[in-house]
Amino acid sequence: MATFVHLTSAATAPRIRRAGIRALSQGRGSGLGSTGRGVYLFPVLPSYTLTHQWLRELSRRPGPGGLVAVHVKIADGEAVTVGRYNAREPVETTAAEAVRTVSALDDPRGWEVFLPRAVARGEVRSIRPVRQVNGWRYFPDAHGRTPCTCHGCRVRGEYGSRRLRERRPHPLDGPPPPPRVLLARVEAAEAEGDAVALREALRWYGLRRRGPLERLARLARHPDTAVRVALVEAVTYWSTPGVGALLRELAHDPHPDVREAVEDAMDALAP
Repeated sequence: MATFVHLTSAATAPRIRRAGIRALSQGRGSGLGSTGRGVYLFPVLPSYTLTHQWLRELSRRPGPGGLVAVHVKIADGEAVTVGRYNAREPVETTAAEAVRTVSALDDPRGWEVFLPRAVARGEVRSIRPVRQVNGWRYFPDAHGRTPCTCHGCRVRGEYGSRRLRERRPHPLDGPPPPPRVLLARVEAAEAEGDAVALREALRWYGLRRRGPLERLARLARHPDTAVRVALVEAVTYWSTPGVGALLRELAHDPHPDVREAVEDAMDALAP
């Protein structure tokens, strides 16, 4: 059995003990990583620092209670992908071979293993607290380089983040358009029946702290499931009154993808 660690919010620990690790992450590449969602792991190495190297980066968005390390055992022959975080086509291999590959590297920083399925409860061996100061931020050897302002790299509310985004705007990730522009896009997309444009407008809304909830709430009944999921993701962190009631309504959506998105939102907002 190959041993790996998965770093996640402490708020999810009770659910992991009950049911294992849910497959929420999208893999990379055109092969095994594109077949569906799964779980990112890292081999347990003799070095505590290298094993938990992703801590400092993930601690930028720790969730309630900080992070914990979930140790799992996967069958040696299980199909996984292994590669550096920015590899477009990670290598498809077995769990045991992935451990050997990473262990043999002179510098395994930034490497990861993707398991294209959920981790069952029986595969979870332990959930342990971890020191939150380990590892690197942004990417290995990032110190001294110009920071990236994309949505995946920046942290909402981080010191100086607004000035940085205004000085170095990202072409896809903002700052987002003004509210009146976004609302016009939503209304135009609805009129044309363009679900793709509607999801893109909601993605931009998700980068804002507030929004016209009373104008968007009707999308909770949109026939496209992906639009309803995008609505959940857009409003989750809004401070606009009524967000909780909307999420509770969507928690009873007939499609499991929407209900799962609401559950993830509730976990993220849990104190």
